[in-house]
Amino acid sequence: MAEINQTSVKEFLLLGFTNVPHLKIVLFVAFLVMYLITLLGNLGIIVLIQLDPRLHTPMYFFLSNLSFVDLWCSSAIAPKTLTNFLSENKTISYLGCAAQLYFFVAFACTDNFLLAAMAYDRYVAICNPLLYPIVMTRKVCTQLVICSYLTSFLYSLVQTGTTFRLSFCRSNEINHFFCDIPPLLKISCTDTYINEIVLPIFAASVTLFSILVILVSYISILFTILKMRSAEGRRKAFSTCASHFSSVTLFYGTVLFMYMRPTSSYSLEQDRIVAIFYTVMIPMLNPLIYSLRNQEVQAALKKTISRNIFSQKLNSINLVHL
Repeated sequence: MAEINQTSVKEFLLLGFTNVPHLKIVLFVAFLVMYLITLLGNLGIIVLIQLDPRLHTPMYFFLSNLSFVDLWCSSAIAPKTLTNFLSENKTISYLGCAAQLYFFVAFACTDNFLLAAMAYDRYVAICNPLLYPIVMTRKVCTQLVICSYLTSFLYSLVQTGTTFRLSFCRSNEINHFFCDIPPLLKISCTDTYINEIVLPIFAASVTLFSILVILVSYISILFTILKMRSAEGRRKAFSTCASHFSSVTLFYGTVLFMYMRPTSSYSLEQDRIVAIFYTVMIPMLNPLIYSLRNQEVQAALKKTISRNIFSQKLNSINLVHL
């Protein structure tokens, strides 16, 4: 009977947040608005950087990749979550669950490495400005981005493979709104000892490496800024780091809380709320942070809008003359 149960799970049931009808509608609208803002914001950043030659610099090259990753990280979760709010059938296939976990972990991990690359970019720009064009070449930036993707997708393969090697015979009900590792471990009838070792070690190695790069970069930046004699120079240096630092604080605050704890201390109910931040909120907030607190992005946005308005007026004048 045990063997039959171990091979019987072909789909999972995502319990989500609530079964109360009016609350589901409220949550659906909230998630839909956040997801649409995420799509528009991140696509807007990518298009804006491509259109404006002044933004063809290493910092904005990394930012466009960060927006691309945030877009897909949210898209791995949000569409299925939105569907489940309106549907009575909240199931997800076994392969669909594995795919959702794989792509979410891969893109979230890429986010992690890109933030570290962006911190290094700011370090070189502020601490070694004369060497910046030599060090941060297009080739180096491309290599950093490719390494971020390759390492992250390999890391996700290990985590997903380690999770889905387990048998799920206790239940097929996942007490979450998407397929995440902790709730999957909870319903496994296989010994999860290896997973409980692999998850913290791999998560710690990946996260702590990036945090170390960011900390060393920002400590060096801080010392360099404090040595500047010009108040205007210090202000400008701080402003170039402010957006990135805000994104770093949001991302690592939630990640450290979520994954850098002993497995025994997990609260799935609490973690569902926290998961909203790194699946929907952070991908939505990043483009807002970089557009609202970055003068170059604001200037490029105003120029693009003005150019489009002028083009529309010119076209209308031509049509009148015709």
